[in-house]
Amino acid sequence: MEALIIAGRVKVNGVVADIGQRVSVSDRILVDEKPVRASAEAALPQVLLYHKPAGEMVTARDPEGRPTVFDRLPRLPGRQWIAIGRLDFNTSGILLLTDSGELANRLMHPRYGLEREYAVRVRGEATQEQLSALSKGVMLNDGQASFDSIQYQGGEGANRWYVVTLREGKNREVRRMFESIGLVVSRLIRTRYGTVVLPPRLPRGKWRVLDKVELNALLAVKPTERPHT
Repeated sequence: MEALIIAGRVKVNGVVADIGQRVSVSDRILVDEKPVRASAEAALPQVLLYHKPAGEMVTARDPEGRPTVFDRLPRLPGRQWIAIGRLDFNTSGILLLTDSGELANRLMHPRYGLEREYAVRVRGEATQEQLSALSKGVMLNDGQASFDSIQYQGGEGANRWYVVTLREGKNREVRRMFESIGLVVSRLIRTRYGTVVLPPRLPRGKWRVLDKVELNALLAVKPTERPHT
């Protein structure tokens, strides 16, 4: 369906459709100028927002027997939860999970360029030159990486806090970027994934289902003009 929409072969009420556009049963939908019916019974995918604590793996089974995020999630008879992206063992914060493999692949695909936001605590304070390097791009062992934005948030003692955003999902990317300028990340929290923000009152280790407004905002995300690499 995405390919048909991108090719301009789908119209809604006489207008060429966009990716992520919502329709109702009252809309007139054409595919290659032939009418199709929208069913009110079509089920939306389920999406959970989980507040992952540090010390859990994002995997169904861990060979070392460490706890996993799936140990706390509700059961899906005949189906399974699919993590949308990952967080490493020592990282906490927002983790989205869905019962739709198609949606998971879409929200992780580079062409959509969904922004991730992190609160980062480091030992020491970055200089302005180092912050500039993180924005312009630093070389990691698997390629260049950069933050879309980085903001200093203060701190006490030897620790400083920063809020950073990026659109990539390389393994331990935020930690490795700070390590490349000589700073060690002592705490890392993902506070936002795309349009979904970590609720301030959701305890670590707890989850909730996205409401319709949040889910529709997530489904409405469109591809960027060019993929992020």
